[in-house]
Amino acid sequence: MSRTALVGNITAMLEDADFLVSDRCSVRPKSFDLAARRGDDLVLLKVLGNIDAFNPETGAELRRLGEYLSATPMVIGLRTRNEDLKPGVVYFRHGVPVFNPDTAYDLFVEEVPPLIYAAPGGLYVSIDGDLLADEREERGWSLGRLATELGVSRRTVSKYEDGMNASIEVAIHLEELFDQPFSNPVSVLDGAEDVHDADPVPDEPDADPDDEHVLTVLAEAGFDVHPTTRSPFKAVSKATDRRASDVLTGHSSFTESAEKRAELMGSIGRVTKTRSVYFTAEQTKRESVGGTAIVSCEELAGMSDPESIRELIQERAAEPEA
Repeated sequence: MSRTALVGNITAMLEDADFLVSDRCSVRPKSFDLAARRGDDLVLLKVLGNIDAFNPETGAELRRLGEYLSATPMVIGLRTRNEDLKPGVVYFRHGVPVFNPDTAYDLFVEEVPPLIYAAPGGLYVSIDGDLLADEREERGWSLGRLATELGVSRRTVSKYEDGMNASIEVAIHLEELFDQPFSNPVSVLDGAEDVHDADPVPDEPDADPDDEHVLTVLAEAGFDVHPTTRSPFKAVSKATDRRASDVLTGHSSFTESAEKRAELMGSIGRVTKTRSVYFTAEQTKRESVGGTAIVSCEELAGMSDPESIRELIQERAAEPEA
């Protein structure tokens, strides 16, 4: 299956699951292909045939965007090296959860989260330690008795009950012994917090020197500006004033490519509930494109009042949906 067809299939699946889905990111650089929202769940999706193409730099950018936009970054792929990704299993690459389209269907359409994750050494599950301890004690089994049944040490059983994850083989054996599952789902839509806690979000990059003057003006207008390097926009500008909205920020000459980028930013902004603004190097008659405000650097240079800058963006940019 071509990557274009795979992105189309994932888009259709998300829409069937009542997600609002952005236009496909067809401009480079692009750390994600789609943004999608359902209720409070916002996801940024990278879609790949072979997940080995997902490199550390893209992973770092996705992790940062997840933090800036309160979103969960994900990769949906088909295979790694010469092996297909297993259904029902969450893999991790550079701190980002990865799974195949079948697992995505279960998660988004059936609303059934995966239970298994891959890590060095094999496949694992998260054990509900409190439930395991309760069931063991109800049977009157000692730690030693359960350890013998599982073929592990008494100390290992104690760790399971304290929350240590177990191999899939142990999880299956426990289910057979007690005739019930003890596995907790992988918290994919919560951003896979266990992974993130162990692997802090990478530091943000320095701004491109060509963009510094625009980003400085936004900072002076009361935004916390977070530069990006592999996204359809140059920065995510977080409003510090509750009356203002967060803003996806672009900057370049107003070429045909820039117009397409502004349209895409407007589509992403509708999903992420942010405004978007594109600063152009020259004057243009356009005040907005696809919901993205168009502001020339000449206009920006003539404005010294931070409130005026915020108001101009609000007037020209589409208002985020509630």
